[in-house]
Amino acid sequence: MRIGVDACCWSNRRGFGRFTRELLNAIIAVDKKNDYFFFVDEETASSCKFPSETNLVKASTSAAPTQAASASGRRSLRDLWIFSRLVMKHDLDIFFFPAVYSYFPIINRSKIILTVHDMIADNYPGLVFPNERLKLFWKLKQNLAVWQSHLILTVSEYSKQQVVEYFKVRESNVRVISEAASPEFTVIQQNEQMIETLCRHKIYPGDRFILYVGGISPHKNLKSLVDVYHKLKMDSIHGDLKLVLVGDYKSDSFYSDYSSLKSHVERLRLENEVIFTGFIEDRELTYLYNSALLLVLPSFEEGFGLPAVEAMACGTPVVSSDRGSLPEILGGAGRFFDPHSPETMLLAIREVLSDEEIRKEMRRRGLDRAKQFTWDRAASKAVSLFADLAEDRL
Repeated sequence: MRIGVDACCWSNRRGFGRFTRELLNAIIAVDKKNDYFFFVDEETASSCKFPSETNLVKASTSAAPTQAASASGRRSLRDLWIFSRLVMKHDLDIFFFPAVYSYFPIINRSKIILTVHDMIADNYPGLVFPNERLKLFWKLKQNLAVWQSHLILTVSEYSKQQVVEYFKVRESNVRVISEAASPEFTVIQQNEQMIETLCRHKIYPGDRFILYVGGISPHKNLKSLVDVYHKLKMDSIHGDLKLVLVGDYKSDSFYSDYSSLKSHVERLRLENEVIFTGFIEDRELTYLYNSALLLVLPSFEEGFGLPAVEAMACGTPVVSSDRGSLPEILGGAGRFFDPHSPETMLLAIREVLSDEEIRKEMRRRGLDRAKQFTWDRAASKAVSLFADLAEDRL
């Protein structure tokens, strides 16, 4: 088969960018029968390293799709047409979108597989879009993408049910391919590089800290986490704790809550205790996971929640919201709270922090749970779906 892929999200630092890179790399590694054509803009092509086994098809667009499709912008009709016309020139059996964000119309015989990671933008539009105009553009694009697709992929059973209910599609037309932690995320012993990295982020030997990893967006509910952390520090046994927030607040294309959150931290006089690291590479993130007392994910909703799996793979206990996909992904390895109730968040965090035996058990269960998610398994499932769709077996 000849399979086209929208690889424009390759450089994105959020979860759907990771999904694009990890899944496509794994697919190319396991599938030696089919020919893959990666369609990318020139900026992405020049800044990223793609598998040598693929055919790279470059488009000369006025803006990189992941930026043009950001919370503050939209893609031009000219740029969309450039991609559509490029695909028309190739005789493809399947065209795969690893994310709906960079979708463009397909105008040929190709059967389309579309990935809808979550329905957060539709469930919480006020926390995702800065204005009504951008919300409208999103809905038009998403509805057209779903209407044109032959098969929809998503990343959890929770997201599958959301997609089925929202778009009124048959369950058989929506399939789940789970995400997984990169092999980089594993248990490691403290070393000089780890100490140097932590010190660079103002985490010094002997410091105790709780960790958050993800976007700095309103729906991540970080203001509530900061408030809970402030109350937690009033307890004498937790007065030395730091809160480390890992996430890109400088160049992220999503609607950011950074300015408001930073001002809130300053009002509470926590500037020296709440650390914003910005984006960090996987090796440094592995050091943080391995050094943290626990990871907290307070989101109102997640489509998957990849930091939870990364943390578990590093042996880090995870305390999370009981909404969205997080209970499904963590299984019995996590502790949960109502994201709309700071009191339950405080109780859950305090319980785990105060009991070393609980943390040991969560570590053991988390390591076992993380092993159930692998990119090889995800890639094999994707390749099988490609074949089934091409042969009309779905």
